[in-house]
Amino acid sequence: MSESNTYVIPDYYDENLRIFRSAVDRFAEKECAPHTEEWRREGEIPRSIWRKAGEAGLLMASAPEEYGGGGASFAYEAAIIESFGLCGVHQFVLCVPNAVFGPYLFSLGTEAQKREWIPKLAAGEWIGAIAMSEPNTGSDLRGIKTTAVRDGNNYIINGQKTFTTLGYVADILMVACRVEGRTEIDKSSVSLFFVEADSPGFSRGRKLDKMGLEAHSTAELFFEDVRVPTDHLLGGAEGQGFAHLMTNLNQERLIVALEAMAMIDRAIRETTNYVKERKAFGQPIFDFQNTQFVLADCAAKATAARAFVDACVKRHLSDDLDAVTAAKAKYWLSELQGEIIDKCLQLFGGYGYINEYPISGMYRDARVSRIYGGTNEIMKLIIARSM
Repeated sequence: MSESNTYVIPDYYDENLRIFRSAVDRFAEKECAPHTEEWRREGEIPRSIWRKAGEAGLLMASAPEEYGGGGASFAYEAAIIESFGLCGVHQFVLCVPNAVFGPYLFSLGTEAQKREWIPKLAAGEWIGAIAMSEPNTGSDLRGIKTTAVRDGNNYIINGQKTFTTLGYVADILMVACRVEGRTEIDKSSVSLFFVEADSPGFSRGRKLDKMGLEAHSTAELFFEDVRVPTDHLLGGAEGQGFAHLMTNLNQERLIVALEAMAMIDRAIRETTNYVKERKAFGQPIFDFQNTQFVLADCAAKATAARAFVDACVKRHLSDDLDAVTAAKAKYWLSELQGEIIDKCLQLFGGYGYINEYPISGMYRDARVSRIYGGTNEIMKLIIARSM
């Protein structure tokens, strides 16, 4: 764990977190970094790596210990996100089962659900994902068409989901459904169900061919008369889907900001190293005033962004991160991510456009940050309505 260029270890790190972060860095550098391009080509992370992550204590880090989790705070999840981003292995998206899917299960799930699924997720035996978006429904979940019909001790689910991160490999999914019999546009019509991937009637479509983040295994999902027990309903009561989603939205948006921050720091580091080695007109590119000015601008903005993100993490650890501040963090950091990576790629010249150079992959991977977790247009609406 190093302090170089714009990255400085956050001041909320205690000694235990520093030790953990060093272990994460070693895992990322040894087990992941040598294989990132292979994972891009394959479009997924091998199961063996998920199991190794479980053995290393990186999975379900913030889930309660009594269910097999790490019992740690969100600071440990943030440490994993930043380590993976700085090491260039951000495509190993542990944060989805850990800090997006996980909190719904261990904060709102039943005792039986926790005891059944958390140990499997913590060991890397199972992967969890969230299925929300549909072909004609993105940010406005009130328009979802996937239905759940009560039939005795089961619900029968029919519908289709898309853009599901880890959907192609997930063993258990949290699926947003409209409970039949409730009004389609009413928020109370939405409920969340846990669906095991081996359930009859569940199938996966194609692994989506994306411009970046190929190893996220993003997929289309189909539900045809899928029966799930009533005790797979999150919270045990119908119509709580929107309320449940609100419990973790701030954290999800903070995660996007943390991912963006880590990639910003890495982009500046990689670019600085490159321009100090690459020569033009008989001197290092770094010696040109334009190069220095561009990197100085990037570094100054990154320093301000780091202060904001770290402050947001500390507020979240104190349960004091509000929706507007989370939206600001997601919006501003993802916009800044695109701006800085674009400037860094320009300093690479033609080599920045070649995939063997890391800045090319970062450029492609960064673009979706302004879309997922709620589009930046939605973030601006949230911010504006608070003014």
